[in-house]
Amino acid sequence: MTNHSQNWIVLKFGGTSVSSLSNWKNIASILQQRLAEGFKVCLVHSALSGVSNKLEKVIALEESETVVEEIKKQHRMLAQDLGLNADELLEEEFQELEQLARGISLLQEAGYQVQARIMALGELMSTKLGVAYLQRQGIEAVWKDARTILQSVPVENASEKSLIMSAVCDTDKDEELQQKLAAESDLIITQGYIASNSDGNTVVLGRGGSDVSAAYFSAKLSAERLEIWTDVPGMFSSNPHEIPSARLLNQLSLC
Repeated sequence: MTNHSQNWIVLKFGGTSVSSLSNWKNIASILQQRLAEGFKVCLVHSALSGVSNKLEKVIALEESETVVEEIKKQHRMLAQDLGLNADELLEEEFQELEQLARGISLLQEAGYQVQARIMALGELMSTKLGVAYLQRQGIEAVWKDARTILQSVPVENASEKSLIMSAVCDTDKDEELQQKLAAESDLIITQGYIASNSDGNTVVLGRGGSDVSAAYFSAKLSAERLEIWTDVPGMFSSNPHEIPSARLLNQLSLC
């Protein structure tokens, strides 16, 4: 077997792929296989399915109290399936969500920095459940806050909204980061979509930014490869969850 002991790979899983016990069993199996192959693994994953949409409703003042309870219930249900206690693991995030939602309700608006903090909670909550489940399965994993690793870079003439809600990060190789993470664990669990700016404030990479995050991590870690896992078997003509007649495409062309 080839020795990949100094080589990183990055695995990215989307929201649907981390929203059930059966999918987490599959993730655990994939991780064990990659670790057995000798790789160091960085797992990047999204918020639970539908949570980012619900967080946007909180920002938009659409029945925010009800939506906050729905978000908490969704995490509690998954945690129960995973053999975990969401209220213990996510106490800090639940409290922050409630406080930010109340603040928006009182002010009847949310600035971009508040929006970014709220949107980041989806990934922070899901990854804390994920790493706790993997640890219960005997898989040694370390949780890292992506905001301590990915830092946005200024973009000339960009608006405040763009700098905070559609941030761009550097892609430079980071040997110090590689060594630091390798010394902590062979398996790092972190979030897609979120980063920080030079002031240490939360920024997000735009909706769908988890794939971009995974690419950033791959570049900084000089990963041997990036694997983006989905819950559909390939590229479809449209979203098969929304359009049942969507066709699996057997071939793609740049022409």
